[in-house]
Amino acid sequence: MKPCLQLVFLVFLICHTEAEFFTSIGQMTDLIYAEKDLVQSLKEYIRAEEAKLSQIKSWAEKMDVLTSKSTSDPEGYLAHPVNAYKLVKRLNTDWLELENLVLQDTTNGFIANLTIQRQFFPTEEDETGAAKALMRLQDTYKLDPETLSRGNLPGTKYKSSLTVSDCFGMGKTAYNDGDYYHTVLWMEQALKQHDEGEDTTVSKVEILDYLSYAVFQFGDLHRAMELTRRLISLDSTHERAGSNLRYFEKLVEKEREEKSRENSLNKTTAATEPVVQSGAYERPLDYLPERDIYEALCRGEGVKMTPRRQKRLFCRYHNGNRNPHLLIAPFKEEDEWDSPHIVRYYDVMSDEEIEKIKQLAKPRLARATVRDPKTGVLTVASYRVSKSSWLEEDDDPVVGKVNQRMQQITGLTVKTAELLQVANYGMGGQYEPHFDFSRRPFDSTLKSEGNRLATFLNYKDEPDAFKRLGTGNRVATFLNYMSDVEAGGATVFPDFGAAIWPKKGTAVFWYNLFRSGEGDYRTRHAACPVLVGCKWVSNKWFHERGNEFLRPCGRTEVD
Repeated sequence: MKPCLQLVFLVFLICHTEAEFFTSIGQMTDLIYAEKDLVQSLKEYIRAEEAKLSQIKSWAEKMDVLTSKSTSDPEGYLAHPVNAYKLVKRLNTDWLELENLVLQDTTNGFIANLTIQRQFFPTEEDETGAAKALMRLQDTYKLDPETLSRGNLPGTKYKSSLTVSDCFGMGKTAYNDGDYYHTVLWMEQALKQHDEGEDTTVSKVEILDYLSYAVFQFGDLHRAMELTRRLISLDSTHERAGSNLRYFEKLVEKEREEKSRENSLNKTTAATEPVVQSGAYERPLDYLPERDIYEALCRGEGVKMTPRRQKRLFCRYHNGNRNPHLLIAPFKEEDEWDSPHIVRYYDVMSDEEIEKIKQLAKPRLARATVRDPKTGVLTVASYRVSKSSWLEEDDDPVVGKVNQRMQQITGLTVKTAELLQVANYGMGGQYEPHFDFSRRPFDSTLKSEGNRLATFLNYKDEPDAFKRLGTGNRVATFLNYMSDVEAGGATVFPDFGAAIWPKKGTAVFWYNLFRSGEGDYRTRHAACPVLVGCKWVSNKWFHERGNEFLRPCGRTEVD
């Protein structure tokens, strides 16, 4: 193993003893170097095997010539005492040496290296998470399996495609999760590529076995029978397929009898289930009420930026209410939305500052958590796929410098703010619609003030998430974009239809609370899945305490 690769691998071992690689693209880059090291080790093993085979081949060729001569006249050959001696020696000593050569294990170095590294490889959870990430991208951006399989994604530098085995693996992951919608899509894609003649170790029988059952789960009985019959034509001894076919036939017969009985009684009844066209199935509904709106905004659809609203948005130089530090070098400020007011600041962080903060954060990245609204306990969740770390000013002067800059821009104090959080999004990395502030007991008087989601999301049982901090609620969010994203990764606000796209070095800012301290439920927002690219952000949450006079109360609850 080369010294540089050994060093990289050592760092890799230290940093990733308990990693969830799929949740952070930044940390997944270390796997590239680990795989490179394995390739080098494998090449060394191949060279050793080739040298061994070369020796064996040379011996075989020499013995082939010799035995051809000796077998043509055995007695004449052995009449020479040297030949007789050498025959005895060969069979007693030389062939034993050859046996030892053949039995020589040249795999030790490679296997030892592989065994050590395997401890730090992605796990089954990572593979499942990565597969689900592709399905999430497929759903959010309305990509068909063919597009994903062929790797036809926008902004990609290194194109890659999925094999039959890959598609089959995707389908199996969905099947094991009880997700028959994606099972059908990916097993159909695997079958399509198989039918096109792609070389694979996966059999059509295996694909059809999963596909026929998944189709049956959608109530498409006739197509399930058709697929099962195709399976049996390929393997007539497949017991489960035979049993399934008999069961499907009984169901069809029962269906016919019921229809016949209805016709004989001249009764017409409405179908209890919609008629499903072969191969076309609807994506099931899930737990998120604004799923369609959220995903449409991620695609850049449904953004409610009307010409009238556009006229109310301006660009200006911002000096932080004549902050002495910003009078000479004000920041460029651009309105992203009018109500609630969301602004973007340009050139907030330099490339050098961004790289330094990423360097500080990367070794500390851990799976991002969410607070359970019922228990108040922090836990991981499938709707937040990223890794984050928290940086203190003592970690490096650049942290204090960035914190001070955010204070100057916002006019709010960082003394009661949370630490600087740095996040890196993984495969299909996202954070589904959420609030940054802690919800208080539901106030019905806010229903008429535009807080439509508040009527659905009643958080009267949620504990005060920030009570132990003693700094009040999160009054505002300052979000720094530390990378450009080739495709996807927007910050969207489903309640009023806004989408804000990442631009490296810029930052967006909004208030989570009205001046009264009541939560502005319109600020429910989401980080869209990253389709192509690596998304890095950092954010600062400002709290109420210490800002009472910097942002005084308004006259009404919703000022």
